[in-house]
Amino acid sequence: MAIYKSEKGKQEILELYDRQLKRLLVPYSDRYVSTSFGDTHLIETGNSSGSPLLVFHGGNATTAYNLLACDFLMDDFHIYAVDTIGHPGKSAQISLSPRNNDYGKWAEEVIDALGYDSICCFGGSFGAGIIAKTMCAAPDRVKRAVLYVPSGIKNAPAIKSMSMLFPMILYWFTHRDKWLKKCMLPMAINEENITDDIFETARRSIDYAKVKTGMPGDVSAEEMRKCKAPTLVMAAEMDCLFPAKGVLPRANEIIENCTTYLLEDRGHMSSLMDEEKQMIVEFLKGN
Repeated sequence: MAIYKSEKGKQEILELYDRQLKRLLVPYSDRYVSTSFGDTHLIETGNSSGSPLLVFHGGNATTAYNLLACDFLMDDFHIYAVDTIGHPGKSAQISLSPRNNDYGKWAEEVIDALGYDSICCFGGSFGAGIIAKTMCAAPDRVKRAVLYVPSGIKNAPAIKSMSMLFPMILYWFTHRDKWLKKCMLPMAINEENITDDIFETARRSIDYAKVKTGMPGDVSAEEMRKCKAPTLVMAAEMDCLFPAKGVLPRANEIIENCTTYLLEDRGHMSSLMDEEKQMIVEFLKGN
């Protein structure tokens, strides 16, 4: 089933995608791999001599936008940045269920297609949930993992994000930017965190794609404990979707080799401090 509302809408999203990619300060190339769920597009970039790293973007976003936020990974890692299947981007327009482990099975096939027995993984929000599903579906395929403001560990009840619904309805009717910003504000906490890239990526997805509202559901503790990969879980104190007070304790409970980190005074949309970026790099390198 097509995820774009129209061919024009698809071109609008891909125009922004390509324009954001051109702002990368390192060389990159397109790559497609085949899976039983459909063809999957990746951007291969970073340091070709570095350790391989599989990177997943957030929901209803794209890997082009995500790579701009992941510039701190470029020097140390050979990056394979995936366009999530069924989301805006260049992968197959086949939607998978966020409730079961299909996303994890898909990611396992991507790892197979890239030719790795296991690989380090980094992802935020929906993308972190995909990694969590992979840790359940294919526990031996994840070498090390960083889950940033992750879904799939301890999601907040849907009612916690109801404050975003009314502004979203008003945006649908009026297409006025102020209502979209008000919709995003509970996730961003303050407007400074709603960067031009975040806003324009979200706006085009909402205007031109069939937005996915369902996040990866909480993983099974029994399945998750089968994965022994060292895992860093970073959750935000004021995250309305995946609050740290729920995520971090459950992560420690269900992940065998877990390190947790609290992003103090921050919401779902926020910036990492330089020392936090370095922490991620060192963790993924195994230092």
